[in-house]
Amino acid sequence: MRIALVTSPGSVEIRETPRPEIGEDDVLVRIAACGLCTMEAKLYTGAMPVYPVAAGHEVSGRIEQVGARAAALEDAPAVGDLVTVDLLTRCGTCRHCRSGNSAICASPQGSLLPDGSISMGAGLAEYVRVPAAHAWPVGDADPLHAAMGEPLACVVHSFRRGSFQPGDRVAVIGGGFMGRLHLLLGKHHQARSVTVIETDGTRRTAALAAGADHAVTPEEIDELPKADVVFVTIASREAIAAGFRAAADGARLVLFGGSHDTPDAVLPGYEVHRRQLTVTGSYSQEPADWRAAAALLRGGTLADRLAPLVTSRHELADVDKALTESSGSPVFRVFVEPR
Repeated sequence: MRIALVTSPGSVEIRETPRPEIGEDDVLVRIAACGLCTMEAKLYTGAMPVYPVAAGHEVSGRIEQVGARAAALEDAPAVGDLVTVDLLTRCGTCRHCRSGNSAICASPQGSLLPDGSISMGAGLAEYVRVPAAHAWPVGDADPLHAAMGEPLACVVHSFRRGSFQPGDRVAVIGGGFMGRLHLLLGKHHQARSVTVIETDGTRRTAALAAGADHAVTPEEIDELPKADVVFVTIASREAIAAGFRAAADGARLVLFGGSHDTPDAVLPGYEVHRRQLTVTGSYSQEPADWRAAAALLRGGTLADRLAPLVTSRHELADVDKALTESSGSPVFRVFVEPR
């Protein structure tokens, strides 16, 4: 089968490698689409210098084989099912996994391929092998939408971390791809209102077209009602400060956007104390979040809102063009389809 490896900044190769063999608890997925996120962009530009690396962790595809033990279980994925695929590894043994917090599993992510290359998803390929528990059927969803299952599960997790309730006012700091997923989930779950706070005018206009009740600049925050839940999807001091300004007394602030090189933000301790604000982080997702995300995709209720987030589509042979596009001008999601 073909697999793409990023070998150095700005350099990607397509190699031939044996198709994975599955175990009794695994499934073999023929990949339909793989979305490119910030991690792939960082690997390609050299901001995350890990080489050679098989990237791609936002994947959908069809089940081609099911291990014997998995196939005997009720509700297991079946041959022919379209699935969204969880490519994260969870050890199941560390204190976090044992307490139900596998999103912060202490075991390092990633593994090695047979040729010694580093796997960080390895979804830019024709096939991938995963445990059957990591393949979530999505019915007749659009395969591109199904490939958004991983980021959608992260946003489901974010809403859980923020203790969102229908009727809450929501503010989303940032109108990029993850901000848009927070917007669409807030609207789907009957938020009283969703405000997107974004510096870029084009993205504010797009957010309004996608159903935002308001789309404003940070300077305009004080003109609108304060939010019960604030999702900060940008990793910057300024974004976090805007989140505090957008929050009502007693609000929950979820720091969703993250980057290792983000400067430390100032926590207004007295303000958190006096206004009884709750500040929490949201990282990755749990199996329960995948279950909810797959149900949303399978039901088709988000299809019209997900469609505008498809920026472009490329074949695996043109993976270099896809990586260049996703690493350059602002995009929502660029997809690679190994046709």
